Amino acid sequence: MTWSRPISVWLAPALLVALGVLAILTDAWGVQGALSNRLFDSFQRHAARIQIGAPVQVLELPALDEDSLVRVTRALTLAGAKLVVFTAPVANAPSPQSLAARLPPGSDAARAALATLPEPGHELAAELRKIKGVVPVMLGAPGREPHIRTRFVYRGASDPFGQVPRLYGTAAPGALLEDNAAGTAAPNLIADEDGVVRRLPLALRSGNGLVPGLAAEAWRVARGKPDITVLSDERNPLSFLKGVGIAALESQSPIAADSDGTIRLHYAADASVRQLDADNLDDAAVKDAIVVVGAKGALVTTPFGPASIAGVTAEGIENLLSGDVLSRPGWMRLAEALALALLGTAMILLLRFGLGWTAAFVFAAIAGLGLGSWYLYAGSSVLADAATPGLMLLLAFAGGTIAYLRDMRRAYAGLRMAFSDSLPRATIEKIARRPDLLHIEGESRIVTYLVCGVRHQQGLADAYRGDAAGFTTMMQRVLTPLIDQALAHGGTIDRLTADGFAAFWNAPLDDADHALHACEAANGMAIMSSRVTDSLAALHAGADAPPLVEIGVGVAMGPVVAGAFGGAGRLGYSVNGDAVVLAQRVQALSYLYGPALIIADDAKRAAERGFAFLEVDTIAGPDNAPVTLHAIMGNPVARASPKFRALTVFHDHIFQAIRKQQWQMARELIAQCRRLSGASQKMYDLHLTRIAYYEKHPPGENWDGAFRAILE
Repeated sequence: MTWSRPISVWLAPALLVALGVLAILTDAWGVQGALSNRLFDSFQRHAARIQIGAPVQVLELPALDEDSLVRVTRALTLAGAKLVVFTAPVANAPSPQSLAARLPPGSDAARAALATLPEPGHELAAELRKIKGVVPVMLGAPGREPHIRTRFVYRGASDPFGQVPRLYGTAAPGALLEDNAAGTAAPNLIADEDGVVRRLPLALRSGNGLVPGLAAEAWRVARGKPDITVLSDERNPLSFLKGVGIAALESQSPIAADSDGTIRLHYAADASVRQLDADNLDDAAVKDAIVVVGAKGALVTTPFGPASIAGVTAEGIENLLSGDVLSRPGWMRLAEALALALLGTAMILLLRFGLGWTAAFVFAAIAGLGLGSWYLYAGSSVLADAATPGLMLLLAFAGGTIAYLRDMRRAYAGLRMAFSDSLPRATIEKIARRPDLLHIEGESRIVTYLVCGVRHQQGLADAYRGDAAGFTTMMQRVLTPLIDQALAHGGTIDRLTADGFAAFWNAPLDDADHALHACEAANGMAIMSSRVTDSLAALHAGADAPPLVEIGVGVAMGPVVAGAFGGAGRLGYSVNGDAVVLAQRVQALSYLYGPALIIADDAKRAAERGFAFLEVDTIAGPDNAPVTLHAIMGNPVARASPKFRALTVFHDHIFQAIRKQQWQMARELIAQCRRLSGASQKMYDLHLTRIAYYEKHPPGENWDGAFRAILE
């Protein structure tokens, strides 16, 4: 098995992604609507609808009394207006019939006089006979039931008007106005929850009937059509959640609508181009135009700020005439939910590789969502919500990050308890971030194994006879900087003994230059041992000089089994294999050669570029095969020096002569080599002793050059 992340690291972001998908599909808690509206408002403010001409004009009056409306309607008729649309009811005086009904009995003369008086609005009605006009019927207020001429037709198998907003109560205009107008419609504006008007209704429900919205009725009358035809959204994959609704308004090209029969307004940036002056009408602007008449000061909030009711109605009429409305297809929610689900899943999967890649992916995904949303708006007037998926993805990432960091702290604490004696801190931190890197069940790896021991420990102990605490302190002072060198170069501490320790590289984490790093650690240990000797000398100033601290280091590379070994509830990460045995053997023999740092041939070849190596011996390995040993003599600068090159040439010839059993030539070469700078007299004594042994005990014709006898 491997160490792995607990399910909580993935569960937290997965739940947030699921909540985000639910919020997008159902607009639960109003989150999706609020976020998307603000995003779409910002789009409109940065790239408003481009207005070509002004087919719809707005005329605002201080008061909508009959005299003012008659005067204005007459002027508009003379100027050649195509259609006049009233956004508010006319302020009429009581009708003569209503006054006559209030008279007491015996007032026949007064009743007769009232009967001769004309109905209120007769002058305006007369003007409406000369020009097409749309008059308002106020929904949500008590009054007379209107007579609606408009027919509503739908294309599809199911009635799509079930989601049309319902208002109770109607207040129709006067009968004369209604009879002489070309259309009757509801001017009611329906704001979103934040009070901003972003949509206009094509129709509203009153009682058991449908009343056209003012903009839709003006559009119908201007086109000279008897009906308003809508298309059903029964193919919308989400219709099962809310039922069948409206998909579009039928025209030469379908005009997109929401399922409740509202169109999303595509506002123009400059509304002043359609504003008329009641005292000085511009005949050129009025001719063949639709003129929306409203009251001054009747304001609502739009994405661009306060605007008049007449101005918003004019925007709607222009949108319908041009077909330029904002579109949010019924399948868009499903696409947004799917995008969040896919991106959220990818983010959760990336968490196993760490927070860096995940954060980069999340912010790139949010940027991609934003750019895609802007592209659809700017290029096609299609509204795709990037705010809700982006925010929910960010929240899911935040939730995953919190769970990840919390788990990493727990994992780090657990790893320190289990492996603090063996794994370096940097390795523990990496494994805490990526638990799958630690294969505690065991795996085969190629490692470089290093064994470091303090030479002549018995002599050191004798120097501290009678001071056990001092000896222990001294050994800690000696070993601590040596262990620090192994950890500083990425090694994993394996075994600790009274006189040394072992370390290895390339497990549990990969290390492409493990042999080189082991040599660097060994070189650092040699430097630190000399510093420890100096510090001990300073500590014992004036007293008997402390013994010299010498170390022996053996390094080997080879295949091992790496994993967690132990028992009784205690585990330690360690390795076992021929490389371990060989490194221990090399360290045990290192005192024979003089130089402290001895490395086996395979590790030497892997670290060749970083150090100067000098051949010192050939021994039998764990499998009895010959293994050439080398001393680490310094960095590449030392390798390039003429003296060292001369020494390596002599050593090559010495060991070639020994392998060929040319004992006298080997003696002569050793004699010459003794005089060179950097030569180890102790090592040459060793080989002269062996040559004498071989002369008495010839190794045989098929000898591989490895010394196998035990010298006493």
